[in-house]
Amino acid sequence: MSKSKNNIDKSLSIFLPCYNDAGTIGSLVISAYEVAKSLTDDFEVIVIDDGSDDNSKDVLNSLLKIYQDLKIVYHETNQGYGSVLKSGFKNSSKELIFYTDGDGQYDVYEIKILFNVMQEDIDVVNGYKIERNDPMHRKIIGKIYLFSMRILFRFKTRDVDCDFRLIRASAMKNIDLKHESGVVCLELVKKLEKSGAKIIDVPVNHYFRTYGKSQIFNFKRLFIIIINIFILFVDLIKVPNDPKNAPDGKSNPSLLKR
Repeated sequence: MSKSKNNIDKSLSIFLPCYNDAGTIGSLVISAYEVAKSLTDDFEVIVIDDGSDDNSKDVLNSLLKIYQDLKIVYHETNQGYGSVLKSGFKNSSKELIFYTDGDGQYDVYEIKILFNVMQEDIDVVNGYKIERNDPMHRKIIGKIYLFSMRILFRFKTRDVDCDFRLIRASAMKNIDLKHESGVVCLELVKKLEKSGAKIIDVPVNHYFRTYGKSQIFNFKRLFIIIINIFILFVDLIKVPNDPKNAPDGKSNPSLLKR
């Protein structure tokens, strides 16, 4: 892919959350470097390891021999997805910030889609899953979850559960993330919406997990998630809407169709 002048002018941070993703994080980092080089001359790749107890650290140390500029942030203990996102945004220094999970269920090369959609008047390009490729119980839980959260929080964003996002760094300046669990994704998207950020939805592919297991959607954690959702709902009541919301007051349309 040839780089246009418009793309070269955009600097890019890519950060990848990692928790026991030794089987996938290596290929994701390599792919992140390759796709970033095709998009811009000014980029960085960051991995946030959230206290992995498999051999993820060995894989990351091996990658450092190839990519000396790879940034790795280690959490001594598993602190939760919210802490990972906070570390990722804190350690990102470029104009645009992209993140996706280290489990390999999304194709990092599809950053190109988000990157090319990002224009000066857009703050967030949010991926939505064309089709969810998970076991049936996770598909059912996921649909119930998204439907319930859309009603409860009145989300405009099409897929708040899709961790494949490109965000303008300036849009994050006044976003204070508080939650440590996976509920942070609800918090992030809703606070961006309430801040008046212009969010565009684009379709991306979602693949079967080939290594490890989900850290969020399992039955043992559902009760904790429900409690955290309630706490988040109460917290968000205190967050005022910014008057710079989209002029038509309607949800942002999907820009791309497949």
